[in-house]
Amino acid sequence: MSKKVRFGIIGCGLMGKEFASAAARWCHLNEEIPCPEIVAVCDKNPAAVDWFSKHFPSVTFTTENYRELLTRDDIDAIYCALPHNLHAQVYCDIINAGKHLLGEKPFGIDKEANETIVAAVKAHPEVIVRCASEFPYYPACQQLIQWIQEDKFGKIIQVTSCFKHSSDMDPEKPINWKRMIEINGEYGCMGDLGIHTQHLPFRMGWKPVNVYAKLSKLITERPDGKGGRVPCLTWDNAVLTCDVKDKDGSLFPMMLETKRMSPGSTNEWSIEVLGLKASARFSTNDPNGFHYTQSWGKEQAWCRLNVGYKPLFPTITGGIFEFGFTDAILQMWAAFLCEIGGMDPKFGCFTPEETLLSHALQTAALESHKTGAVVALND
Repeated sequence: MSKKVRFGIIGCGLMGKEFASAAARWCHLNEEIPCPEIVAVCDKNPAAVDWFSKHFPSVTFTTENYRELLTRDDIDAIYCALPHNLHAQVYCDIINAGKHLLGEKPFGIDKEANETIVAAVKAHPEVIVRCASEFPYYPACQQLIQWIQEDKFGKIIQVTSCFKHSSDMDPEKPINWKRMIEINGEYGCMGDLGIHTQHLPFRMGWKPVNVYAKLSKLITERPDGKGGRVPCLTWDNAVLTCDVKDKDGSLFPMMLETKRMSPGSTNEWSIEVLGLKASARFSTNDPNGFHYTQSWGKEQAWCRLNVGYKPLFPTITGGIFEFGFTDAILQMWAAFLCEIGGMDPKFGCFTPEETLLSHALQTAALESHKTGAVVALND
């Protein structure tokens, strides 16, 4: 039987429930990976807490005060999904209490908050701390990662990584915390979506040396849900153009797009790598499709391989079936539990060190948009 890792959850919203669902189907995995057991939850919404108590008999403790979870000896690790302005305080408290942590992006409302969190991580090397990012775990995306690692693309021409949805296209949608600068932060859509676009490029060693940013604020006010209207101050869409050094030291362009207002998109994540020897792309709009080029002399043809259900961590599901978002969540959690158990997940979760680069990039992007200039990132 796999070792159990006892979890507390801080923030019992949508993603907290997704984690719980993944924990409930741990037997879906075919490998001996430490098993998460949810024993305690924290939220100020009684209905959210009741959902966990109803569905998980293992939950023996509930509270509105997250600090009560951190003093318990029967909790080994925490999953925390709270608004950005709370990250620095709560994440540091979790880490300083000696609990492993999987937290939500962006790991701090701004660069200063992020540096505070990373300092706590460095002070507690015994604690495994990672940031949630599930999309690279689609099997077709893992195929693309394998091609990068095998140098099948040759000299890189260009990389484009995007995360787009259309949930804010309705201008009469009431404002929520993600549109409030004091809670979400100045990054706007970049803070909420950026790490999803950065996980794969950063892990492949594609680190920006500079950035030119075009940020869009399309809706300037929204209903407040109480009959009035309030200012909407955060950025809706962002397009970042970066220079990246390849293995030979020459530069290629990388585009990172984060958009809350992308017509027709419903949580669309995509990555495209163009190279002299080969090119490939993946999108969650075609979750089983690995698209790649095949050379015909001087011409190239785009081909599609149906990868099927062949994830990083093998499961009971046959390879002829289709892979989806909840499967990616399970794979991400398997990677995190592997790291807690001292195992090599081959493609691990987003690291605290990578969040430092993420915040440096997004801080530089704010400056670039303000000045209209290309802004260099310090090494």
